Amino acid sequence: MTFGEQPAYLRVAGDLRRKIVDGSLPPHTRLPSQARIREQYGVSDTVALEARKVLMAEGLVEGRSGSGTYVRERPEPRRIARSGFRPAGGATPFRQEQADPAVRGTWESRSEQIEASACIAARLDIPVGDPVMRTRYVFRDASDVLMISTSWEPLALTGRSPVMLPEEGPLGGMGVVERMAALDLVVDNVTEEVGARPGLADELLMLGGVPGHVVMDIRRTYFASGRAVETADVIVPADRYRIAYHLPVK
Repeated sequence: MTFGEQPAYLRVAGDLRRKIVDGSLPPHTRLPSQARIREQYGVSDTVALEARKVLMAEGLVEGRSGSGTYVRERPEPRRIARSGFRPAGGATPFRQEQADPAVRGTWESRSEQIEASACIAARLDIPVGDPVMRTRYVFRDASDVLMISTSWEPLALTGRSPVMLPEEGPLGGMGVVERMAALDLVVDNVTEEVGARPGLADELLMLGGVPGHVVMDIRRTYFASGRAVETADVIVPADRYRIAYHLPVK
C-alpha cells in the first residue's frame, strides 16, 4: 500500500458513509448485505465485514437480531451549555434550564460515603482512602437520558456540616459555589478536561447507546484558593449532544 492509499475496507466504509450522510441510504434503510457489498465493490467477505464493523463503530448503523443491519436515525446534536457565568438565584446552569416550562427535564441523585481511590485522591489532592461523599446523578430530558455524572467531595471539608449531602439540607441542589460559601470557602476557579472515548457498558445502557458508541468525558474540578473542593466526571453521548462553552474574558 502506497502513501495516502486507504485499505479496501476503509474505502468501502467511506463510500457507504457518504451515501448515509447524503441521504442515499436514509434512516431505517437496510444496509446492503455482506454478499451485496462484496459484489458491488469487488472485495472479499473479510473486507465487506470489516467495512460494516467500521460503520457500526461510528454509530451510523445498528444490527437488528435476525433482521440485518440498518441505518440509524441521526438526530441533530443539541447543545449543552458550559459557562463561567453563574445563573441568578444560585442554581446550577442545568437546574436553571430545567426551570423553563418548555423543557421537560428531570434529575435524580444518590449519595454515599466511600474511601477515595488513588485516582480521585490525586484529583482532590488528599490521601488515598480518605472519606469522600460520592454523588451519582442521572439527568433526563423527557424520557431520554441527557447525561450522567459522578461527583466526589472531601468529607474533611463538608463532613458533619449542613452541606455534607449535595442534594439535601438547607442548600441542597444549590451547586458547589453556594454550598462551599456556607463553609467560608470561596470557589474561585474551575478546570474542565474534555475527552472522548468508547462508552462503558453500564454507561451506554443508561444513555441508550450501543456497544462502540463514543461518549464525551468531562473531568471537572472546583478549587477554593488552590484547594480542590469537588471533582466530577460528566458523561455525555457524543452523537446526540455538543458541549458549548461560554467563558468570560478578563
